[in-house]
Amino acid sequence: MKHICTFTTFILILATCMADIEARPLKLHSIFTNHMVLQRDKPIMIWGWADKGANVSVKFGKETANATAIGEAGRWEVTFPARGADAIGKELTVAHGSTLIEVRDIVIGDVWVMNGQSNMAFGLGKTSQADLESAQANLPLFRCFNLKSNEQASLQSDLPADAIEGDGWTCSTPQISLTFSSIGYSFGSRLQRALQIPIGIIDTARGGASIESLVPQHKFKDHPLAAAYKSYQDSVIAEFDAEAFAEKKWKNQLAQAKSKGLPKDKWPTNGGAKSLRSWDRPDQSPAHNGSCYNGMFGVFKGLNIKGVLFHQGFNNSLRTSCRPKLYRALMKVMVEGWREDFNDPALPVGVIGFCAGGVSQTRENFEAWSISSGAYIREAQRLGLADIEDAKNTAFLPAHDIQIPGLHPVKKIDHAIRATRWALNRVYGKKINWDSATLVSVEPQGERIVLTFDKPVMPDDMSTTIEGFSIAGKDGKFYLAHAKWPMKKDHGIHNTAKKSFENKKIELWSPLVAEPIAVRYAWATSPMGNLKVNGKPWLPLHSFRTDNWDWPESDDYSKILMDRLTMKKAMKEAAERLEFRRHEEATRAVEIIDELETLGRSVSK
Repeated sequence: MKHICTFTTFILILATCMADIEARPLKLHSIFTNHMVLQRDKPIMIWGWADKGANVSVKFGKETANATAIGEAGRWEVTFPARGADAIGKELTVAHGSTLIEVRDIVIGDVWVMNGQSNMAFGLGKTSQADLESAQANLPLFRCFNLKSNEQASLQSDLPADAIEGDGWTCSTPQISLTFSSIGYSFGSRLQRALQIPIGIIDTARGGASIESLVPQHKFKDHPLAAAYKSYQDSVIAEFDAEAFAEKKWKNQLAQAKSKGLPKDKWPTNGGAKSLRSWDRPDQSPAHNGSCYNGMFGVFKGLNIKGVLFHQGFNNSLRTSCRPKLYRALMKVMVEGWREDFNDPALPVGVIGFCAGGVSQTRENFEAWSISSGAYIREAQRLGLADIEDAKNTAFLPAHDIQIPGLHPVKKIDHAIRATRWALNRVYGKKINWDSATLVSVEPQGERIVLTFDKPVMPDDMSTTIEGFSIAGKDGKFYLAHAKWPMKKDHGIHNTAKKSFENKKIELWSPLVAEPIAVRYAWATSPMGNLKVNGKPWLPLHSFRTDNWDWPESDDYSKILMDRLTMKKAMKEAAERLEFRRHEEATRAVEIIDELETLGRSVSK
């Protein structure tokens, strides 16, 4: 009887195990849903999972293909030939045995990924022009796939249902559009109207994400700074005790509850490691290496896309996390990683610069507001892209001049319009106005310094006042600079017509800098700076500096060089410079006015 029971038990266990193995259902990757947009002019790969060894039949439109599920995961895939844009909805069917999956209304056009943090995720319904934009949003060929937060410690193969907004791909309507990313909607809908093909947007932005979390993990080894940072983070993870952290967190919350006099039934309980948020865990935090890429972008690699629009920066501009040199390195390897994983070495990537926020810089606070970690992050974004050496397919799109107070400015559509101009001009070859200017030379000339650009730079409002420049001598102390364009030789000194200026050159001077050697422009979080390339409002001259006085940054990632005391000291010194300039301008007003009469008169060549 004992042997019979043992044998029976064995058979039951074996049957249960076999049932588990055979129970793996036929599945399609979660990116494939009704109303999907597939990328035109590139091979179309369809993939999913089934029982190991299962024969899977796939039909897309009139074409069919077969695949065998392989490996322990039972992954299968088929690839259909590239197709041109097609606005007529097609059906995708996947079959194995008696199981059939149907996906309807798939169109073919261009697919753009929106990546970054909360200012990219910021919904259209929260913007200042939501009513006007949504009123034009009845666009059945513009579609969006929105992801929820899904940061992961390792690269995922599929998206869980709770990481997807709604049922997946959604066609634009006036009501639905309000839930789309504002930049994503405004960019994608304009592309759709201009190109007259289906356009799909995949919104992978995650509020609070640092650039570290958006870089494919395998790319950290490709740059010394990135590799060192990953090594440091790995050590932090190795030392992390989730249970101990959860208990400490609970004790702090309990102490707060008691100090507030809350009744016992309102006191928090210790939920252990399972109660921790992703923010609490160094291996899953939106600041951890690759975490957001693992669960929100790389999770659908294999899907061909047209390009990526990126908008991020805030979390890396905080005093405690600002590391511009590391950011520059990560920007480069991030884009290179995307191109590798999505099998396109020339994948177009547009980076909308770190947006302005907070109190705007003015003449009254100029020097004090110039202590800016955000300005260094903008520079790191621009230079990181430049390090890729692919100006044809990458672009830095300045955003510092669009200024609304707050961490989440509601004027997003202007950013999207600039991105659309770039994409139509450079990616699609349309005759749409978009350009950028490059600083060609910096020439110290005694008490003045002269800049030369490769294109005209001027305000878009016909003003002859140039704002946003500061200059410094060898002491590194920057002061607000007076600026003018040089006069052309064939125009009299009283001719102030716009055409009388050499608008590719700018002469700078300050009564407080005897021998200037360095220049900064638009160097603040919400900076002064009114120059536009060719005087066009949608083409702001990007912020820049000519010095190498960097933001304090340690090779030891456990240390913060710009600690509270250092920051307080820097702000105090900047405030003193501000007061000194204001005092000097008041006491030397006549002298300064006389000098300004000659500014711009002697440098034209």
